[in-house]
Amino acid sequence: MKDLKIPYTRSLVYVLLALLIVVSCKAHKNKNTLIEKGEVETHTKHSEEEWITLFDGSSFNNWRGYLSDRVYPEWTIEEGAMAFTPGKEGEKNIITKEKFSSFILSLEWKISEGGNSGVFWGIFEDEAFPKPYETGPEIQVLDNERHPDAKVNPRYHQAGALYDLVQPTQDACKPAGEWNEYIIKVDHKSNSGSVTLNGVLITEFPVHGEEWDALVAQSKFKNWKGFGKYKTGHIGLQDHSDKVWYRNIKIKKL
Repeated sequence: MKDLKIPYTRSLVYVLLALLIVVSCKAHKNKNTLIEKGEVETHTKHSEEEWITLFDGSSFNNWRGYLSDRVYPEWTIEEGAMAFTPGKEGEKNIITKEKFSSFILSLEWKISEGGNSGVFWGIFEDEAFPKPYETGPEIQVLDNERHPDAKVNPRYHQAGALYDLVQPTQDACKPAGEWNEYIIKVDHKSNSGSVTLNGVLITEFPVHGEEWDALVAQSKFKNWKGFGKYKTGHIGLQDHSDKVWYRNIKIKKL
């Protein structure tokens, strides 16, 4: 019996060792899976935290008037959106309190019938430049259906255009009175900019250097001293004497 018991015991030990190895491998695999999942969750959380809310629907805390320490009264909050109602005087443009260089800007906008407005970046605020568009390039906000600027070809003044510089490849704009979404990218590191309108990439452009200078030289801004010269500046929203709304404004630094 002793001679039979020893081989049996050894066989049992081998089986147990094999089972232990299998269990250990599964545990290690599960652990790695959890780690990888944890990394994904952490990365997602971190990515969400990178966005800076510029307007949350409740206050103008991140904004002020251009060449002013307050938001002009023509800008109010209506149902979670900032609304501009033109007054007797013009040029009631507003800008972010903070300055930005390379970024991705996400916002929604709605324009009145026949309306016109715009989103600026790279604004250098100085009394030498009474208007923000004297330094800051503009992404056009427009009622493409009714405003005459949208009908001129090339369509340098259509919604989504880099105003007077680069036309969009197509019209992806919703009608006046409906919300549109802009994703505007300005990246000085890669010298690239783009506009995505309602999920469609419609405009691409350089943001500095020889290519940029060549675009400006062919535009109305060719003799403007400060236009497009500043890599770091304020984001701005335009008073173009038409009713316009903006909401869900956030930005991510690059």
